[in-house]
Order: sequence, then C-alpha cells, then structure tokens
Amino acid sequence: MLQEYLKLNKNVLVAFVASITISAIVAHLLAGQADYLNTTYTTIVDYVIYFSVFAGMFYLDNRKKYRLEFGATDTVKLKQDLKKLITSMGIAEVVYTVVRWALQYYFLTINYDAYLASIVSQSISTIIYLIILNVIVKITRLYKDGN
Repeated sequence: MLQEYLKLNKNVLVAFVASITISAIVAHLLAGQADYLNTTYTTIVDYVIYFSVFAGMFYLDNRKKYRLEFGATDTVKLKQDLKKLITSMGIAEVVYTVVRWALQYYFLTINYDAYLASIVSQSISTIIYLIILNVIVKITRLYKDGN
C-alpha cells in the first residue's frame, strides 16, 4: 500500500516538474500580455503538460496491475480504481486551479517577473494539491483491499 502512495506521489511530482518548467517559459514569453491572460494561458499549458506526463507515468507504473492470468484486462477493478482516482484528482484539481490562478494573478499585479509568479504560484498550489489528493485517496480507499 505504501508503495502505491509513493508511486502516485512520484508521478505527481515528476509531472509537476515538467509542467512548472514549461509553464514558467510560457509565462515569460507572454509577459507582455495582460496579467489575466498570462495567468490563464499559463494555467492551460500547465494542465496540458501535467496531465500528459502524469497519464504516461501512471500507465507505465500500473499497466500490469490490471492484467488477469490469461492476458485479459480486469475491467471491473480498473473501472473501480479509475473512479476513485478521478474523484480524488478532480477535487484536488478544483482547489489547485483556484489557488494557482489567484496566486499567479496576484503576483503579477504586484510586479513579480512572469516566470517567477508562475513558479511560486504553481509550487504553493502543488503542495496544497498533494495534501488534498493524498487525503482523498485515503478516504476513497484507492489503495486498500489489495489494490
């Protein structure tokens, strides 16, 4: 069970590192835009990069977990786990988005450099995201009962 939590958090953190890097570059490139546009575009890029990297890593870590002995996929177990994961991530993502957007916008309005506003807001938001995600994964019992 602990190993599953570690894999999930590793995937989140690696995806975060990829998205924070690309988001900071995009924020810097869009520094001349209005603060709300810079924030919005940077957040969109953040999501595209984050979910692409996370999905790929999650698949690689779990591709054998849902295989039955004769090679078929255990679709019942897969659907149950995906519902729990999507629920957990969905709630955490709502909080993440609100906090990230508000913080980046605030930092831009007080004249932080665009790349720094992106990095700081995304870092704070990711810590909050990880806390919420892990609490909800525990509540939904994603990694209980042999999962």
